[in-house]
Amino acid sequence: MLLPKPSRLRGIQTYSEELGLDLRKPRDRFKWFLASMLFAKRISSTVAKNTFRRFSEEELTTPDAIMAAGWDKLVKVLDSGGYVRYDFSTATNLLSVSDSLLKRYGGLESLHRKAKSPEHLEEMLMDFKGVGPVAANIFLRELRGIWEKANPAPSPLALRVVRRLRLRKVDQFESQLVRLELEFCRKGRCDVCPVAEMCSDGRDQKRRGSSARAGKRSSRMS
Repeated sequence: MLLPKPSRLRGIQTYSEELGLDLRKPRDRFKWFLASMLFAKRISSTVAKNTFRRFSEEELTTPDAIMAAGWDKLVKVLDSGGYVRYDFSTATNLLSVSDSLLKRYGGLESLHRKAKSPEHLEEMLMDFKGVGPVAANIFLRELRGIWEKANPAPSPLALRVVRRLRLRKVDQFESQLVRLELEFCRKGRCDVCPVAEMCSDGRDQKRRGSSARAGKRSSRMS
C-alpha cells in the first residue's frame, strides 16, 4: 500500500538535513547560508556538498572564521572540494558577505529581526555581494516555520514537480520537491524516484517500460 503523498515527501531528506544541520540552531543557520551560496552556482550539488564539508573540516563556518582565513586559504578549501570553476569569485564573495554581515548587523539573527517583511528580508540578503535570488531562495525556503519572515516565492523547480504530483501546496515540501526535480526528474530517473507512482510522468514511463518488456517477451516466444 502506498503512503499518502505528504508522508512520502516528508521522508525525502532536504539538503540541509543531509549536511547534518539543525536549522533550529542559530550557528547552523549561518552554515546553511554558506552552503546556500555554494549551491546557488551552476555547479553540481555533489560538488557543493563536498565543498561545504571541506569548510566544516577546516572550521570555516562562521563569519569571523572566514574573515580570519583570508582569500588564499578560502580558494584552497574551495579547490579541495572541487569548486574550481568559481573558486576566485566565491572566495571574494564570502569575504565580502562575512564582512558586511558583521559590520551592518552583527550576524544573521539580527538581520532577520530588522527585516520588516518577507520581501524586505530577501532584499536585505540580496544586498550582499554574490547573493542573488537563487541563493536567497535556497536559504530561506528551508527556514520556513523557523524564521517568522522566511517565506520566499516558490521556486520554479518545485512548481514543475507540484504539477506532476497534482499537489495543492508547495510551501511545506518545497525543498523536497526541488530535490526531486534536480536529482530524478531532470535525469529521467523515474524508475528509482521515491514518488514515481504518484507522478504523471513516472506512471507513463512505467507503463512504457512494461509495454516494452511485454513486447520483448512476445518476440522471444514467436
